[in-house]
Amino acid sequence: MNEWKKFDVITKGNGMWLVDSKGNKLLDGVASMWCNVWGHSKKELVNAMIKQTRTLQHSSLFNLTNDQAELLAEKLVKVSPGMSKVFYSDDGSTAMEIAIKMAIQYWQNIGRKNKIKFATLENGYHGDTVGAMSIGYVPTFFSKFKNILFPVIKTPTPHKYRMPEKFTFKEYQKHCLEKIEKTFVKNNDLAAFVMESGAQVAGGVIIYPSEFQKKISQLCKKHDILFILDEIATGFGRLGSFIEYHTQKSTPDIVTYGKMLTGGYLPLAVTLTNQKIYDSYLGNYKEMKHFFHGHTFTGNPLACATAITNLELYDKNHLISKNKIKSKQFERRINEISNLSIVGDVRHKGMLMAIELVSNKNKKTPISPDKKIHQKIFLEAKKHKIYLRTLGHIIMLVPPLAISEKELDFLLDGAIDIIKKVTKDV
Repeated sequence: MNEWKKFDVITKGNGMWLVDSKGNKLLDGVASMWCNVWGHSKKELVNAMIKQTRTLQHSSLFNLTNDQAELLAEKLVKVSPGMSKVFYSDDGSTAMEIAIKMAIQYWQNIGRKNKIKFATLENGYHGDTVGAMSIGYVPTFFSKFKNILFPVIKTPTPHKYRMPEKFTFKEYQKHCLEKIEKTFVKNNDLAAFVMESGAQVAGGVIIYPSEFQKKISQLCKKHDILFILDEIATGFGRLGSFIEYHTQKSTPDIVTYGKMLTGGYLPLAVTLTNQKIYDSYLGNYKEMKHFFHGHTFTGNPLACATAITNLELYDKNHLISKNKIKSKQFERRINEISNLSIVGDVRHKGMLMAIELVSNKNKKTPISPDKKIHQKIFLEAKKHKIYLRTLGHIIMLVPPLAISEKELDFLLDGAIDIIKKVTKDV
């Protein structure tokens, strides 16, 4: 933190651009932490927020409900195959904590109290609270908290760029799936298998090969293990599909959404379950089957009203189909980016791209943290009028989904020039 003496103060957002207190404009190249859909100050979303403030700002979901929470829940169930119930929370971490607790208590409620463990993919990320850190343990982020986390079984992820040399990629996928099944066979106390849906994002954009997620879902059913999917960052169009697990043909028992649910305008996340899980919680009070979990702002009507309008805008603007064109824009630049001297790998799907920077292409050596590449990229991006952040030595391009083709070219051109500019420092 000593290296950052001050931060620019953002005072306004207009379309895809952020404006600071000095009037400088920055293209929002990371969608304000991967959540912005339409850009800033979208009239329809602002109006939905204003309209709701006039009637009901907040009302608890403890023994009450509200019309906006009810309507949004109906819409979410309708677009989420296999899901039937919705539990509201505030952000992705809390949505995952809820998923973890739901899975454990489900087995308790049906009398199988030994099923208390979790298995996950290595390199996955699910949030920064204690339970989320446990199932999504990224050593760089969380090693200082390791002693307070609960144990989780990790299985290998099919990372094509960084897989063991003795395998072909096809062989390595098979190896990963075999490891998962062996884990399931050895551990009859597993409550659930947890993974990000479609790709690991905060882990550096590791995009799953075709059928991988589907096969895991089949293994979960075969071995009577709940399947939990995290679509906080990957759902609602980021990878090209509105509901990513539907495209992956892998219906979960529990799924979480967040980030782009309100278009990035208000905090809101959800945990959806199927009817089987929900029914296990039904009983008389003395049975203590109910779910002891709730947040002050659970089902906040302002956030729910904004989310409803956001979902309507997806349909009205045919956003998912339009973004197939912009996804091709990313694709057309992959070779150009890959040929840059410090670029080791480029990974892309939908409206998401990761550019991995290395000091040695042949050895795939990540650029050392002492080079402060993250800081150099950020500062150089500012000179190019772009707000950009890295994950260590990996540049993330995660623009608002509704970015124009012209602005997307500006972002891609800028990223290429930024890499060229910092190359001499590496």
